[in-house]
Amino acid sequence: MKVAVIKEGDPAERRVALVPEAVQKVRAAGIDVLVETGAGARAWLTDDSYGEAGASVVSHQEALAADVLLLVGKPARDLVAGLRPGQVVIGLLAPLTDAELTTSLAAAGVTAISMDMIPRTLPRAQPMDALTSQANIAGYKAAVTAAGAFGRFFPLLITAAGTARPARVLVLGTGVAGLQAIGTARRLGAVVSAYDVRPETKTEAESLGATFIELTSVGPASGEGGYARALTDDERRAQQDELTGHITRHDVVITTAQVPGRRPPLLITEDALKGMSPGSVVVDMGASALGGNVAGSVPDETVVTENGVTVIGAGSLPSSMPTAASAMYARNISSLLLYLVKDGELAIDPDDDLQAGVLITTGGQIVHPALKPEQADHADTAGGAESVDGPAD
Repeated sequence: MKVAVIKEGDPAERRVALVPEAVQKVRAAGIDVLVETGAGARAWLTDDSYGEAGASVVSHQEALAADVLLLVGKPARDLVAGLRPGQVVIGLLAPLTDAELTTSLAAAGVTAISMDMIPRTLPRAQPMDALTSQANIAGYKAAVTAAGAFGRFFPLLITAAGTARPARVLVLGTGVAGLQAIGTARRLGAVVSAYDVRPETKTEAESLGATFIELTSVGPASGEGGYARALTDDERRAQQDELTGHITRHDVVITTAQVPGRRPPLLITEDALKGMSPGSVVVDMGASALGGNVAGSVPDETVVTENGVTVIGAGSLPSSMPTAASAMYARNISSLLLYLVKDGELAIDPDDDLQAGVLITTGGQIVHPALKPEQADHADTAGGAESVDGPAD
């Protein structure tokens, strides 16, 4: 069996699906590894380093002929058009938000496996959980990005020139990304507060040194699998109104809330932004093409409001740390690949609950239950200030 690492088509994507260390792990299972020329260049990984690890560095066309194609992001449409029935594509395919890609993969007869659909509550799936590994990086980078954009110090400083008070940071959402943002902001010396609609996350936030905010207008909103349930319209409005009072008292706010396959919940309104002090910074980790947690945020862009609040649409933070992010992702995707391999060949078993969770298309059909038309209205969602990355455990 031949597995190929494909160069990412999105020019903004700097990660690569396998790093040289992971190549060695895959080859030890009797699998030939091909790496497209320059696939790791944007993560500072040379073709020579892949060759030394035992991979064959090949052209784009040679890589596309492999049995299994490994990607970080979604394959380009023209790449899908050139695939043959029976080929396997593994990556963060985002099937809940890209029905067109899912349909085209099925039409091409491709077996599509999506890393972002890993059943995260299964203990054996933890080494394959790319959402968690990338969320850790995103949370860290969000805090560092906020510190870089903030015009004052994060820590308390007492100097001969005077005393600088510590920055007041608020993190909305305390899943993996939120907790990492809390921990990083604390290590940078900030005074940190946190909020989540799931009251059981209070202990985790406090263990990292944050003060947990408890709203009186919204009751507990814990859902299944560690995620938050969807809030009602009335709950969401009450949440926004009460949160606004807390938001305006902070120098930096980091938001982490997303709903898989749907528009992220709006947590910071225009009124809240207007109430923040000039020089304040907001990092919206929920920013996407579907919207964001912050009014007026734009994915991968920074905007400054009329009253001087910097709003950073942080849609691709892991890609901004490509070497670390690639190393973590490579462990995830290689673990999943080896889980699917039996005796040197790919053995897809739809009855395996882990495989059923990641299998999107096969045999010309869309097979994931959440993507079938009759299930579209019943897909699991989360609401309120749930984390972009879901459960912290």
